[in-house]
Amino acid sequence: MTMENEELSREEAIFTIITGAGEARAKTFEAVSLAESGKLEEAKTRYKEADGELHSAHKIQTSFIQQESSGTPVEINMLFIHAQDHLMTAISEKAMVGKLLALHEKVAILESRLTQLEDRLKN
Repeated sequence: MTMENEELSREEAIFTIITGAGEARAKTFEAVSLAESGKLEEAKTRYKEADGELHSAHKIQTSFIQQESSGTPVEINMLFIHAQDHLMTAISEKAMVGKLLALHEKVAILESRLTQLEDRLKN
């Protein structure tokens, strides 16, 4: 295997993709829960932590793509397909959660402004 991380066996590399994608998904959905609880700064931090997990998984995926592009076929099996599916899903979900976090932030700002207006009307 001509992967950048040659110390990893093919199977270890595939499981690293699955694990990285899974950790990224967990951090991404934890970010949503934090945002729903009004903890927007913590949510942003958790969301950014998912980047590191995705980066390591994507780096291995890129190594497989480079291997294939250089003329050395990559053996495709169900475990490999599962890893690719898991990574693609994690990347897609993270993009959507980024939009949700932005909406939570806007709602928090609007709620704060509404409270200020209501307080002014009471006085």
